Amino acid sequence: MSLIWSLIVGGILGWIGSLIVGKDIPGGIFGNIIAGIIGAWIGSALLGEWGPEMGGYYLIPALIGAIILIFVASLIMKALRKNK
Repeated sequence: MSLIWSLIVGGILGWIGSLIVGKDIPGGIFGNIIAGIIGAWIGSALLGEWGPEMGGYYLIPALIGAIILIFVASLIMKALRKNK
C-alpha cells in the first residue's frame, strides 16, 4: 500500500511543480509521477529532510526538487527542439 501512496504523492508533487513552473512535463501523469519521485530525491539531497512528511516524502524539499527538475527538463526540451 505504501508504494501506491508514494506514486500518488509523487504524481501530485509533479503536477503541482508543473503548475508552478508553467510547463508540462512530457508523459502526462506518468511524467508527473516520475518528476515527483525524482524531484523528491533531488530536494532531499539538496535541502535535507524537513517539513511535513506524506507518503515517505518530505513535501517542501520534494516540491522544490520537482520544480527544479521540471525547469531543467523544459530548458533541455526547448534546446532540443531548437536544434532540429
